[in-house]
Amino acid sequence: MNNIHMHSSSPKTHQLIRKKTGLLKTVFAVCSLTIAAAGHAELGEPEKDELKFGFIKLTDMAPIAVAYENGYFEDEGLYVTIEAQANWKVLLDGVIDGKLDGAHMLAGQPLAATIGYGTEAHIVTPFSMDLNGNGITVSNDIWAKMKKNVPIENGKPVHPIKADYLKPVVDEFLNEGKPFKMGMVFPVSTHNYELRYWLAAGNIHPGYYAPHKGDTSGMIDAEAQLSVTPPPQMPATLEAGTIYGYCVGEPWNQQAVFKGIGVPVITDYEIWKNNPEKVFGMSKEFTEKYPNTTARIVKALLRAAKWLDENNNANRPAAVEILSRSEYVGADYDVIANSMTGTFEYEKGDKREVPDFNVFFRYFATYPYYSDAIWYLTQMRRWGQISEPKSDDWYLETAKKVYRPDIYATAAKELISEGLMKASDFPDFVSEEGFRDPQKHFIDDIVYDGKQPNAYLKKFPIGLKDETL
Repeated sequence: MNNIHMHSSSPKTHQLIRKKTGLLKTVFAVCSLTIAAAGHAELGEPEKDELKFGFIKLTDMAPIAVAYENGYFEDEGLYVTIEAQANWKVLLDGVIDGKLDGAHMLAGQPLAATIGYGTEAHIVTPFSMDLNGNGITVSNDIWAKMKKNVPIENGKPVHPIKADYLKPVVDEFLNEGKPFKMGMVFPVSTHNYELRYWLAAGNIHPGYYAPHKGDTSGMIDAEAQLSVTPPPQMPATLEAGTIYGYCVGEPWNQQAVFKGIGVPVITDYEIWKNNPEKVFGMSKEFTEKYPNTTARIVKALLRAAKWLDENNNANRPAAVEILSRSEYVGADYDVIANSMTGTFEYEKGDKREVPDFNVFFRYFATYPYYSDAIWYLTQMRRWGQISEPKSDDWYLETAKKVYRPDIYATAAKELISEGLMKASDFPDFVSEEGFRDPQKHFIDDIVYDGKQPNAYLKKFPIGLKDETL
């Protein structure tokens, strides 16, 4: 896959901008002193201003594209190159070895790297990129078998469609000695955990990992076998019959509908309402070496996230146009618009309103909550990626190593002082402890309280608790 380079300006342009910036600095010096005197420590100049960011071709990379296209990075004195990456591993390696200064990442990636599951490296996130945005799609043949079990009202399936309706189909496969295969995008992806969560809630075992025994297939005791397929290849893999269903971000569920090869049966919003999705990841070393640059990156991303959601998603059509370009997601405008503009099409013609399918700023979507990190860690433990039981304190300590609300608060306060955002756009930084209230909106009605990870794990009928495989 060829990487795509986009330069916001040439070196000559940089020199001109820097000359102008020098003049502006003098002009604004008095203003800066006034602000500092009022008790706000002004953010210094970026220590590194030429940056390269990576992303995967998914609609939820939108904050990076918008920050670039709307000039928010340049407003912060940052000259950014953006590169599409071949897959999540290549992207992570790029951040670890410094080829990339930061990237659109799966929320599980910085956590897994920091605890040494897979590639070991200390990756942090000061910015959560979005909520929701994924779906689970099955092939037309599987849907035809499933549909017999789904309640119908006014000629349409009743949602949410649970994995309970898939279980007889999976049992049929197993009785015939055939493995039931499904795709997800990466072992530590939200998609893996959401697909596993949905299956287990329907009493279908998605399998365990046993890294201490050298087994990272995730298929021990599996009734549904989950394997990795990169997002853009999901529809073709489904069409080829290699897998019978998959969990992926947009636009690759809607693509299956447009191609007539599959049916998205459920969105992640219906599995866990307003679940955290991607993050912006950087190496800890980068954030320590370039603190002003880091805060300025977060400022630009915050402005982009707000733009994406403001005025009831009024800017989404413009965002879809940006994302449809080949250098970004490169899918048809209509395919991306199907979910980005607040609707979602299940069976062809069954288009429903899902205004929060993609959330970039509402509900404090961008804040790096420790409880979000802890949820991912509980799922790593539930399925054996974390081999042994851990204390509640371990979960919180690990979350604090990776999720960095301190950096986020620095950027947010700067935007408030500049009049670009309001304090009400953010959690109360004085009282915020980093935990969402206990969350009730899961498909199996199990309540999640991030302060009690082990008690949470004990609630699941399927999944590891105190044992080691």
